[in-house]
Amino acid sequence: MTSLFVPPAQTLAATTDGRAFPVRRLFCIGRNYAAHAREMGKDPDREPPFFFTKWAETVVPSGTVIAYPPETANFHYEAELVVAIGKAGRNITSEAALDHVFGYATGLDMTRRDLQLEARDKGRPWDTGKNVEQSSPLGLIHPASESGHLAKGRIMLILNGQTRQDADLADLIWDVPETVAYVSRFYRLEPGDLIYTGTPAGVGPVVQGDEITVSIDGLTPLRITIGALPSE
Repeated sequence: MTSLFVPPAQTLAATTDGRAFPVRRLFCIGRNYAAHAREMGKDPDREPPFFFTKWAETVVPSGTVIAYPPETANFHYEAELVVAIGKAGRNITSEAALDHVFGYATGLDMTRRDLQLEARDKGRPWDTGKNVEQSSPLGLIHPASESGHLAKGRIMLILNGQTRQDADLADLIWDVPETVAYVSRFYRLEPGDLIYTGTPAGVGPVVQGDEITVSIDGLTPLRITIGALPSE
């Protein structure tokens, strides 16, 4: 029997030691920095963690020129620490969570903000605002066995040479062990899963030609450029 189509190849992320990291799923934590929660009109002190999911094929490497997506006039950057899962587990405790972490990378959760807010206000899913082609740029993954685990360190986003986001990982409302443990209550985490841990305050729009750099202390910076609308 001949198949009707050929499925796309699995998304592979690069690591600093030259290995390929097969990406399985993305879990993205919302409003995990207090200042960002407030700029989005929410109270971080009264809200438990929540997350949404994205397709693996939204991941693209540093250096990519990503297309400005259709159906939006308000495409936003969100700099994030990304946790790469290397060991499966369900109902993981916070104390054991770091045993399941393969490594860390810089990341971006690019967002059609107008569509996200419209969906939020109507109580609808965020898919059209968040789960967008090329919307999850990812830097090189640093294995924790070499670089250690990250609990603090500066996270910055620079847009066209101007600093737009500047915070510390210590400002996370839910830190990495707590976040891994929480997600594992709802899904069995598997090797290849990525957890985007949330963005600091300072999110904002981009236009074609903009250059974005995300840096986190101890990790390789991530750089992307905003391109034109997709041609097809």
